[in-house]
Amino acid sequence: MQLDRKSLARFVQIPNIAYVWYGLTLLTIGMFTTLGPAEHSLGTHIRIVYLHGAWVWASLAAFFVSGVIGGLGLLTQHKSLHNWSGAFGRTGLIFWVTYLPLSLWAMQSNWNGLFLAEPRWRLALVFAITGILLQIGLSLADKPSLTSGLNLGFFIALMTALLRTPNVMHPASPILNSDAWRIQTFFLGLVLLTLLAVWQMARWWYKREVGSN
Repeated sequence: MQLDRKSLARFVQIPNIAYVWYGLTLLTIGMFTTLGPAEHSLGTHIRIVYLHGAWVWASLAAFFVSGVIGGLGLLTQHKSLHNWSGAFGRTGLIFWVTYLPLSLWAMQSNWNGLFLAEPRWRLALVFAITGILLQIGLSLADKPSLTSGLNLGFFIALMTALLRTPNVMHPASPILNSDAWRIQTFFLGLVLLTLLAVWQMARWWYKREVGSN
């Protein structure tokens, strides 16, 4: 069987370069995390707290963008905005769900046990389950405007719940409230790297959504 040039090119090229770049970004995040400055009380265990914090901030940022773009999509009825809202909504959910095991790791490393009764943990679990069911429903409904509206509602509900949920063992913004500028600077760099991963994933979701239409 003979192959034409286009078929041969598709055969030898990397299936999707986006996967490669995303893998490199995750590798960079992992390597950067290991370089995080130690802390007086937690020592090097603080590094998993850095990663856990950056991960949840990146997730919230994705939900925020999804909600804002979704609101704009409802006002303008531009389908591309609905698609971007869906892309960032799925991305935020993936980061939110994967933040849960990072949270357990941080608990085990720093508290020497899992405190699953922590209100913030229970809230995260509830919204992870709700988000999964929501995204499944949206994928089955296949209504762009509905995606934008529910993504906006999900973000508002999540932020309202976070503001009303008390902290028991979970400290309030321990890194941002720290006086150590090295820790804050490092954490900012880690957040920026994680936001890059968010953008790469959302862009992939958007292209996949547009390509399927």
